[in-house]
Amino acid sequence: MSAIICQDIWFRYHERAPWVIENFSHEFRPGITLIKGASGCGKSTLLRMLAGYLQPNRGIISTPSSRPPTCREYQRRDVGFVFQQLNLLPLASVERNLEMAGSLAGLPNALIRERTEHWLRTLGLAEFGRRRPSSLSGGQQQRAAIARALVKEPPVLLLDEPTSGLDDLNTQVISHALQTFVNGPRICVMCSHDARLDPLAHEILDFNRFLPLEGHLLALAGAA
Repeated sequence: MSAIICQDIWFRYHERAPWVIENFSHEFRPGITLIKGASGCGKSTLLRMLAGYLQPNRGIISTPSSRPPTCREYQRRDVGFVFQQLNLLPLASVERNLEMAGSLAGLPNALIRERTEHWLRTLGLAEFGRRRPSSLSGGQQQRAAIARALVKEPPVLLLDEPTSGLDDLNTQVISHALQTFVNGPRICVMCSHDARLDPLAHEILDFNRFLPLEGHLLALAGAA
């Protein structure tokens, strides 16, 4: 099975809260799936469940390796995740951020070094490898976070708003890297409002079809 399969997924953050995701089923096949939808509709929540960082209240998520998403080995070896907040280690150099990701995935040192150099070069960061993230521009930090996710070359790549706030050039560099990487059985799921990423997608999943918009926002939009 080369797919992530969601079967009848329900999720809410605590017992009395409204459901964020209700009765969601979908099969994420190899290629790039772009999830779109209004803010607050559950896109990032779903992405975190696919990574095993959150667990559904009901339903089942099956992965290509047959490991459950909450399995540490699945998270270490099978998943690359780019957070909207980036979460680069601030006291480590960009190179060290990538090397630590490769080490945690159990890769041999020589392969870590080779892949670190490759992905820094591919994402235009070769000359910035020894610098700390705080010394980089926003676009450079975003590319560094993507390079860190790619260094272990995972079968599952999950990205939360990977080009948010970036200019066209940064977006093109990231798009090219993703197109190069996502081939064969690899699965990439992205959450984004960015229409510039639409041409990358093999499938576009509109979350507004599954989940209601916040009613008070509709009223405010009408009043405006």
